[in-house]
Amino acid sequence: MPAKNHKQWLADPPLQPGEWVDSRVYSDPRIFEDELKNIFRRTWIPVCHESELPNLYDFRTTSIAREPIIVCRGPDNEVRAFLNVCAHRGMIIERRPSGSFLDGQPSGNPKRMTCMFHAWQYDLKGNCVYISREKEGYQDRLCKENVGLRRLRCEVKFGGFVWVSLNDNPIPLEEWCGKPFECLRKSLEAEPLEVFHYHKAIIPTNYKLWHDTNSEFYHDFMHYHNRVTGFNDAYFGRKNESFEHGHVVVGTFEVNYDKYEGFESRAALSFPYLPPNQWYMIDLFPGMNFNLRGSALRCDVVTPLAPDKVMIEFRGLGLKRDTEEERQTRVNHHNSIWGPFGRNLHEDLLGVTGQGATMLPGSEPRRILHGRRENQTIHDENGMRHYYSEWGKWMNRLPRDPAQPYLAPAAADAAE
Repeated sequence: MPAKNHKQWLADPPLQPGEWVDSRVYSDPRIFEDELKNIFRRTWIPVCHESELPNLYDFRTTSIAREPIIVCRGPDNEVRAFLNVCAHRGMIIERRPSGSFLDGQPSGNPKRMTCMFHAWQYDLKGNCVYISREKEGYQDRLCKENVGLRRLRCEVKFGGFVWVSLNDNPIPLEEWCGKPFECLRKSLEAEPLEVFHYHKAIIPTNYKLWHDTNSEFYHDFMHYHNRVTGFNDAYFGRKNESFEHGHVVVGTFEVNYDKYEGFESRAALSFPYLPPNQWYMIDLFPGMNFNLRGSALRCDVVTPLAPDKVMIEFRGLGLKRDTEEERQTRVNHHNSIWGPFGRNLHEDLLGVTGQGATMLPGSEPRRILHGRRENQTIHDENGMRHYYSEWGKWMNRLPRDPAQPYLAPAAADAAE
């Protein structure tokens, strides 16, 4: 067929409902705002790992759906999360990305979170413990016992990750993603893990496009390292297994590292209960990824910043008990594939950046195809079809026509 004219280019493809989406789901600012409200403010987000808060009074700051968040380890060793917002005038309390409240700061006392604006202080359970000029300013109309930080739902689970929700009544975390984690739970919870690598990147693309590239392996031809270490019948035969709430698990196989010059087997440092050189991936709605490849665990956390901008935090984890030599080996294994200059990560980022360049806010709507069917193996696009069906439910939008309300697959078929 010759190149298409404008009308042909915008026409619906000859595929079944659910096998394509409208590009406005990646570019429309109104849809983006609805995603923050309807999805990110209601689901669980793995904001960090407990090993990043090793000591009492340690903290990390982040954000969910534009809300500033602080996660801290209290004097009772419990990890808690709060809005990083003073109850007085809405000032952000802590500006550092991480640190400790054990020692005093220029603006406040030791073991306290202190707002530098007016010196209100909070303990690490979120209680207000000091109001400057409390009696003089408020007499008996308000006291520190009347105010405190906004507490958030927070759980440490699935290998020590710290999960936070802005929703006071979210789907229980175990119900939300316990079943997808079953394939790795024994390995991740056998003994304490530790973050050994962290970097973040702000990418000019929609966060769902990063999810999509983690959800399918049809783009593996872009990855030279994958081609020489992994392409065999077992690689292509892995299944994309769908789970409730939009999650997908990619099954394992044995990676042939000895086929790539300069690489070595990772069998000696496999995670507990993980067969040598195996590779599992858990892809969680709305865009978080846990990828265990032999000796190292990779976790991606997305923070959508705009329709065409996402911050991705990349963590690499090993076993806390590693010797210095073992840890260095894990770091080398991880960074050779997934570090900022690794053989896979930059290629994936180039792919989604190229997509982002064609789907800027205001760009003409077009059809994005999710129609490959290969018996639910890794070149099948069933993971994306499953994801966007779930996305449609949370957003009450039809992915292939986001101006229309969501229809369940059976109803959508009947409407055609």
